[in-house]
Amino acid sequence: MKNIVITCLSLAVLGLVSCKDEKKETSDTPSEITETNQEDVNTMKKEEGKIVSFELEPKSDTKATGKVSFRELNGNVSMKALVTGLEPGNHAIHIHEKADCTSPDGKSSGGHWNPTFEDHGKWGDEKGFHRGDIGNFVANDKGEGTISITTDLWCIGCDDPNKDILGKAIIVHQGEDDFTSQPSGDAGARVSCGGIIE
Repeated sequence: MKNIVITCLSLAVLGLVSCKDEKKETSDTPSEITETNQEDVNTMKKEEGKIVSFELEPKSDTKATGKVSFRELNGNVSMKALVTGLEPGNHAIHIHEKADCTSPDGKSSGGHWNPTFEDHGKWGDEKGFHRGDIGNFVANDKGEGTISITTDLWCIGCDDPNKDILGKAIIVHQGEDDFTSQPSGDAGARVSCGGIIE
């Protein structure tokens, strides 16, 4: 009789220990998954950085439109632009002072963004250049062109007025920037405009 009682008690204890272990494994698993997922989300957000994207609208009675995106990551800002509806050939693209594209000729966006008050020039020129002097790109026979640039001289929504591109505009010009004519490179009419706003 004693043996039967001891055997029953032993089985009961084993059953409780097994159940306890099963619950522990079950309760640990979701918290590990949650923590891993949160790490993945944080990593994705960190890698994504700040992004501003917008469309370009036609100006000066043209059909020039496009899309522009800026992405800030690890202290650098990358810009990518795709423009369509252009005349084939070289076209200038600049950052202008104001995110105002309301006028039919795009002049409501003001002049080139030049917070450091330098002469107009080619990007990176030792003699000086505007922070908005992006440069030229080529439109193909279909009137499509792309350009990209990465720099640490820009930021998106930071506290440095010499770097912050928010509140400015992208302007695409009818012609090519000669990099020497002051104050804007003699690039012709403004054919497309888009405000850099969040």
